[in-house]
Amino acid sequence: MAGTTRAGGPSGGFRAALGALRAAQKTSKGVSLYSRYVNRPLGRVLAAAAYRVGLTPNLVTLASAVCSFAGIAAVALVRPSWGLGVAVWGALVVGFALDSADGQLARLRGGGSPAGEWLDHVVDCAKIVAVHAAVLVSFHRFGQLPGEGWLLLPLGFQLVAVLVFFGGLLTDKLRPRGGDAGAARPPSAWRAVALLPVDYGVFCVLFLLLGGPELFRAAYAVLFGCYAVFLVAFGGKWFRELSAPSRA
Repeated sequence: MAGTTRAGGPSGGFRAALGALRAAQKTSKGVSLYSRYVNRPLGRVLAAAAYRVGLTPNLVTLASAVCSFAGIAAVALVRPSWGLGVAVWGALVVGFALDSADGQLARLRGGGSPAGEWLDHVVDCAKIVAVHAAVLVSFHRFGQLPGEGWLLLPLGFQLVAVLVFFGGLLTDKLRPRGGDAGAARPPSAWRAVALLPVDYGVFCVLFLLLGGPELFRAAYAVLFGCYAVFLVAFGGKWFRELSAPSRA
């Protein structure tokens, strides 16, 4: 059995850290297929590499912010093209994987901190607000839109995405611990598929369509509809959960 170092992490190199991370994954309950099979494994590799070179979880969070906001800035500042779409997708995907890696690295090192969790959520919130603002700027600068009403779409998407993010986050924080009867059940396959349209990794794929403005607008509108349906369905569910009397 490997020894420990760096605040409780495993001794050894990249392989030892990767093995320890595989054994310390969070539950897959309520996680989409993309996050389960793409983002978390990629984040695991990045977390092991970060551990190997001695980075802290907060530095990984900041690296995630740099990658994500570089891609977001490009959406607002550069005329859309197929090449730009690939570059933006790559930056957002790496940023999202690093967003998974910071938490995995914190667990590998023996646990995170309230300050680290705060930083992670603040970056996530800023990313959600900024990416839709960047789409709005791109529509205005480069869009050649069929009508000015399309400028309202990013604003609506931004509002719904922020509500989904904070609604889910607050429900998790406010839900009574130890009273979830379904916690022991295995992850639902159908739910993992149903969550795909509102997974941020799938949203990142949308930017591969930047070279085709009509395709991008149509796909963006469809995803907005998915987020709106999700907010209505799960917002009611979250409220009912928190309204139910807690069980002793």
